[in-house]
Amino acid sequence: MESHQISIVYDADNQWLYMDWRGEYDQDATHAACLLMLQALQNRPCAKILNDNSNITRTTMKLTAWGAQWLEEMHNAGLEYIAWVLPSSLLARQAVETATHYLQAPQVGTFDDVASAYVWLQQQQPVPQAVSQA
Repeated sequence: MESHQISIVYDADNQWLYMDWRGEYDQDATHAACLLMLQALQNRPCAKILNDNSNITRTTMKLTAWGAQWLEEMHNAGLEYIAWVLPSSLLARQAVETATHYLQAPQVGTFDDVASAYVWLQQQQPVPQAVSQA
């Protein structure tokens, strides 16, 4: 799944989605990318996402009730862990850290580089899903 600003691929070896954000983001572009992420997760359910924001050049994203609702929907779709690689822009980093600071679920780890995020995400163990007996 891909748009001109975000590429989403399933990493079968690690059983997670990899999101590569590129370019500039305002609220509308951020919403569109987030909806693509939710759609990708619903199409390919998994417990982990490697969310790479290192290629974001500028953002004016702000924390909103919509963003909190979106993260709740991602969690409801099965997401347990997000390894979030922070953008280099200080303002963009602050927006991400503010957005994720109070989250209970999914669990978010923030990182300066993809390699550290990758290692952390590999170490996270998804909670086994209960099998219902009919």
